[in-house]
Amino acid sequence: MSDERAPGSPRTAPEGDVLAELEAEVAEELAEERPPAGGPGYQVAGALVALVIGIAGAVLASGYGLGSPRDPGPGLWPFIISVGIAGLGVLLLLFGRGLTDTEVFSRSSLLPLVGLATFFGVAVLLPVIGFEIPSLLLCLVWLRWLGGESWRTSIAVSVGTVAVFYVLFLYGLRIPLPHLIAL
Repeated sequence: MSDERAPGSPRTAPEGDVLAELEAEVAEELAEERPPAGGPGYQVAGALVALVIGIAGAVLASGYGLGSPRDPGPGLWPFIISVGIAGLGVLLLLFGRGLTDTEVFSRSSLLPLVGLATFFGVAVLLPVIGFEIPSLLLCLVWLRWLGGESWRTSIAVSVGTVAVFYVLFLYGLRIPLPHLIAL
């Protein structure tokens, strides 16, 4: 019994093919739940955001020192990644206007900004109060409010994650992170 259709082509449903009917139902439900299309203006806005983030990252990374390929500085890989992001932003600006997969900005579009703000908060708090509390708060915010997990799951996973990273970074890798708890 062989399947002679091309990869990625839709399955033809013989009479009574339950799997094909189920696939069609799921595809229809997903199409109904999808936000409305945004159009070319949203593509341009997304491309500009990526371009600005890439340029800012490249400028900040070069401030750490790039070094050379044989002796890379701490900013080399962040610089390379940032140039890649900026390059993808330029490609999206040039060729992305005709794409149809852009969604209208909605309340959920702000979630990446909340994630960025929590990272900024960790960067500010880490030297002041140590590794444990900012990391725990970051995990809680990401799991509870960005991920929609229950309080029980959020607390358990956050405490476990911070404990594992604490032991890994401070004792396994011997990275001198500022910390409140000394074992």
